[in-house]
Amino acid sequence: MTNMQQGAFEALQSSECDEKCSLVFQLENQWLAGELTLFSGESHASLDQPGRPTRPVLVEPSQLASRSLGSEEGRIGLIHSLAHIEFNAINLALDAICRFSGMPDPYYSDWLEVAREEAEHFLMLREHLRRYGRDYGDLPAHGGLWRMAMDTAHDPMHRMALVPRLMEARGLDVTPGIIKKLTSIGEMELVASLQRILDDEIGHVEVGNRWYGWLCRQRELNPLATFKELLSTCPVSIRGPFNEAARLEAGFTKEEMQLINELDQAMRRPKSA
Repeated sequence: MTNMQQGAFEALQSSECDEKCSLVFQLENQWLAGELTLFSGESHASLDQPGRPTRPVLVEPSQLASRSLGSEEGRIGLIHSLAHIEFNAINLALDAICRFSGMPDPYYSDWLEVAREEAEHFLMLREHLRRYGRDYGDLPAHGGLWRMAMDTAHDPMHRMALVPRLMEARGLDVTPGIIKKLTSIGEMELVASLQRILDDEIGHVEVGNRWYGWLCRQRELNPLATFKELLSTCPVSIRGPFNEAARLEAGFTKEEMQLINELDQAMRRPKSA
């Protein structure tokens, strides 16, 4: 490969998990070594389905079984679900590179770094599955993250607002509770992995926040009002409770935290007859 966009597209197309991760690692190494240009002369923005293995089978979220973390099957289900999220996150970061042209060079460097960390997370979780004698693909999963990618494929501002700042930020809210439960049952190796993932994901959400803010400034839009408008048209509702400390560290403002808390409270109010 001679440019980053081409390399990101090749990794995005790859349907084999280990190959996709390897291509991401190779791409970042070459980019950091100064061996690649940023773009080719052709567009790579038309991929509507990323490369993925034939398994897991994708189902609706309501069809996924819910099990207690106190059982081995429950922990396997949790790890598989998290691995699936991380695999999708690799594709989302690569797609952010391929799909949106005209952004500053650091935007592409940022998302390549995110892709590399997501690949590391996926491989780490896959090793936990293998310790249980399972592998990624053994259980069903859902495709909600990629559906949101397609819903925001027309505009990088929408993508930054509704994937890192809405979908991925949810991980900042729920992961501490999962860590607490796993700690109580002595799953300390898995706890260490999830703490590493949480720390990295704060940075990933910050990347989304930073470029969302940049795009709003370029278009002379109010970030808070624009975010509220985008949330009002989004099929996914924002819901709490929120990890306010992690969200503030990831670049959310106090005004945004007030907004999303108000939206969450409004959703929870009983509808009048």
